[in-house]
Amino acid sequence: MAGGTRRGKKPWQYAVAGEWPYAVMDGFLPAQVGQAVARALAEAMEQQKFSANSLAAASGVNRQVISNVLAGTAYADMVTIASLEGALGEMLWPRHVDWPTDENGVRQQPLPPQKQNDLD
Repeated sequence: MAGGTRRGKKPWQYAVAGEWPYAVMDGFLPAQVGQAVARALAEAMEQQKFSANSLAAASGVNRQVISNVLAGTAYADMVTIASLEGALGEMLWPRHVDWPTDENGVRQQPLPPQKQNDLD
């Protein structure tokens, strides 16, 4: 299977604390990137007042695929991300190589301050 055996788990299943898509994730970078895409997508949709149905119509991406990405039950492919970015006019792909590393050298997407307070 492309992506190795860890791709058998859905992105949300790599959450170790908190609620998807703002959960603290384990060190599996593809799941962290999936989380970052879901988070950016949810925030862009909210800001621009897109429903899954209206974004599906604007982007040509199936509504169920959008829902699955938002829920962390699927990894979005490049065509899906590019189509959503085009419709939203925003980047969804994270700059994950710039994320800070923890004491074990594992990169983690920083939580927004209000979500970090929820975990403290």
